Amino acid sequence: MRPSRGVPLLVAALTAAALTAPAPAGAAGNGHCARQERVRVPGAAHQRSACLTDLTTAGLAGTPYTDMADQAGLTAAATRSPSGVPGVQIDGYFPDSSRFNNTHGWRHDAQFVIRLPDRWNGGLVVTGAPGNRKQYATDKAISDQVLARGYAYAATDKGNSGVDFHRDGRRPGDAVAEWNARTTQLTRAARRAVAQRYGHAPRRTYVTGVSNGGYLTRWQLENHPELYDGGVDWEGTLWTAEGYHPLLSLPVAVARMYGRATDEDMYAAGFARGSEFLWPYHEKVYWGLTQKIYRAEFDPDYDPGCPGPSAGSTTERILAPCPSDAAYDYTSRPASVHRAVERVALTGRIGRPMITLHGDLDALLPKSVDSDVYDDMVEASGRGRMHRSYTVRGGTHVDGLYDTHPDRLRPILPCYRSAFDALVAWVERGIAPPADRTVGGPAGGDVVDSCALGSGEAVTP
Repeated sequence: MRPSRGVPLLVAALTAAALTAPAPAGAAGNGHCARQERVRVPGAAHQRSACLTDLTTAGLAGTPYTDMADQAGLTAAATRSPSGVPGVQIDGYFPDSSRFNNTHGWRHDAQFVIRLPDRWNGGLVVTGAPGNRKQYATDKAISDQVLARGYAYAATDKGNSGVDFHRDGRRPGDAVAEWNARTTQLTRAARRAVAQRYGHAPRRTYVTGVSNGGYLTRWQLENHPELYDGGVDWEGTLWTAEGYHPLLSLPVAVARMYGRATDEDMYAAGFARGSEFLWPYHEKVYWGLTQKIYRAEFDPDYDPGCPGPSAGSTTERILAPCPSDAAYDYTSRPASVHRAVERVALTGRIGRPMITLHGDLDALLPKSVDSDVYDDMVEASGRGRMHRSYTVRGGTHVDGLYDTHPDRLRPILPCYRSAFDALVAWVERGIAPPADRTVGGPAGGDVVDSCALGSGEAVTP
């Protein structure tokens, strides 16, 4: 790994089937894909551009220009998304020494995708992959909507991906630190690529993301506010130097898996009462895996034999927890471990407007020890006027679980779309978003595709 350059998440088979129909001859001269040949992504070691009739997932599904498998579980099945956005797609990678991402058969990290719609509104939206996924993970959740609104779009695999991402780098914390560097790198490069395509730099640049992508949003607005006009943080992961982060709550969940912790211990660790129906799924899929690979990233000496050289070669091995993590106590670990977390820690000192969304039933990153804490950090830093925090009642970490529990959950995506619109109105027209609040279900009952941030229980900021 080279910290200033980068890679991504889980293995998803690309089906190089029917490509999106090519543009008709001569169309570029009439505006479709105009100046495509002039666009060179600064700093890229390799790039490949294509003129496509539809840059959304409706047009790209089944082609090498997206990866539907890597998006699995992030959105509800009934989610409606716009389509029919022609333009240029650029795929490529920046120089990097790690090889976790095999998308396009490149076996090269620091992969990115940039989409440049024919009808541009003057803006750019940048994101990084959630979890340990890759650059196409939020195509349906984010890319489709912003492209339809006329924004250019850029996404990075963060420089390392998959369940063995922690093996990237030389020091504990290097892999996560690279996520931040790669997002900054892509933002700068994408802004210049946009200028080549349209003749001038973007008038507005927004950063946004889900989960680890939400963490990136927070970090970028704290550390590089000069690059952005604002951001939307969708349940970002919280890392703090001394305070709250997943290595404090997840060991309790692992201990409960081994019968060494009670439900009361879970509540004390931040897990919400009422989220118990989600715990069996998280036992099987999230808790053990997430704890062991992030502990291996920041504290590899705690149990070198688990996960060992790899988190596993089978699904069963990958998802299995490390028994030692049931007794993991971050507070008693050596100072070097705390310094590794401190390198990537958040401060709350955002420099641009930001909206945060978090579900009250998140059973992976409990809201009470994540976004609630971050909101307090922003307030304590004196930046509260630039921040809004909305709790989505019935929301959980991934919207795909709504399909299993439609009577108990609601997707966060429609609230995210409303939040993005609210951010744009805030930044570009000076219309302040509603005060911090809990957002309930829509009056019409369409929880999959509608969400009014202005309605709900107002909370004193």
